[in-house]
Amino acid sequence: MESIQAIKQRFGIIGNDPKLNRAIEKAMQVAATDISVLVTGESGVGKESIPKIIHQLSHRKHGKYIAVNCGAIPEGTIDSELFGHEKGAFTGATQTRSGYFEVADGGTIFLDEVGELPLTTQVRLLRVLENGEFIKVGSSKVQKTDVRIVAATNVNMFEAIKKEKFREDLYYRLSTIEINLPALRERKDDIHLLFRKFASDFALKYKMPTIKLTDDAVQMLIKYRWNGNIRQLRNVAEQISVLEHNRSIDTVGLRNYLPDSGQNLPAVINSTKSESDFSSEREILYKVLFDMKGDLNDLKKLTLELMKSGNASEVQKDNEGLIQKIYGEDDAKSEDTNTNLEVLSIPETSVASVTPIETVQQPSITEDKYHFAEEIEEEEPLSLHDKELELIKKSLERHKGKRKLAAAELGISERTLYRKIKQYNL
Repeated sequence: MESIQAIKQRFGIIGNDPKLNRAIEKAMQVAATDISVLVTGESGVGKESIPKIIHQLSHRKHGKYIAVNCGAIPEGTIDSELFGHEKGAFTGATQTRSGYFEVADGGTIFLDEVGELPLTTQVRLLRVLENGEFIKVGSSKVQKTDVRIVAATNVNMFEAIKKEKFREDLYYRLSTIEINLPALRERKDDIHLLFRKFASDFALKYKMPTIKLTDDAVQMLIKYRWNGNIRQLRNVAEQISVLEHNRSIDTVGLRNYLPDSGQNLPAVINSTKSESDFSSEREILYKVLFDMKGDLNDLKKLTLELMKSGNASEVQKDNEGLIQKIYGEDDAKSEDTNTNLEVLSIPETSVASVTPIETVQQPSITEDKYHFAEEIEEEEPLSLHDKELELIKKSLERHKGKRKLAAAELGISERTLYRKIKQYNL
């Protein structure tokens, strides 16, 4: 058996990371069998190399090797592509066609992005894996095939199974042996090695001197997250090789080719929010606003009592429950609250110093003076419908009728805002 190093040289694989070496070793061990293999890993890690290794080291190496990108084939034609169809099976089927499973009989089929297969196609694929049988589209004749299947995906298969987008029985049939390729950020020692290889290749291709990185630039390269993995690193090396006149690249020059180079936190943030999330946030906001309005009305009521009676201790005794509601149980018992109430109280000396005529007129003046406060006690009727309508109107006015900007400010989708505009006849 060839060594791992020999396999790397043969298939152009660069790197010495232990996880990478383990993946290659598993591919070499499983190649001699007909076991189905599932290759997992992020997009751009080089998953297509593993099925090539398996095919070339197997007894099927003289048979056909067909790579199929399942995500690139339309759902309506994928069954025809994989299993073939009979003449007249559907509109446009002017002749009988052999599918990949028939053509690759005795060889290997690599199903890339297998997680994108429609559920109906998954049922057909499961039958091929179980007994090697398939039926062409538009036919009733069962055909046999002897094909080795190697699949690959960057989808979290357990999440897909949970969401009923992938059959659990098919997953276990495909993943008899699972080979995981590590992300580039997990192979930090290989990053600069790969960059140098790409830089050398592009210098030869475009007939120009090879670019080199300064020590600081190398550290920046290693610390970068590389969400696009090897594919992204290759693209960056090609861009720098073509666009930079200076062949020595420092951190300033490198930063221009690394998107969001200042934000390399190893955290995955889901920036998508469903409409239900925004709806829940609005409901919470409305509730907070209504609670604040209720507290304000309670405070107005307490202030009115103080203005009418002028005796803070008496008001505090009669409205102890209301005071606790506004200030909290602990604050209501503190000296600060008593002091605040006394500040609002009306001094008795001011009443005593009034002339007899003013004293006689006092009741009517007091009643007239504070009549507005009595009206405040009646809470305004609150309506979610009216508040929502008011918010939408204000936002549209602020953005001069631009629905996209208004929807972004309101935290809803533009489609939802359009529906609301039609609903309220704005």
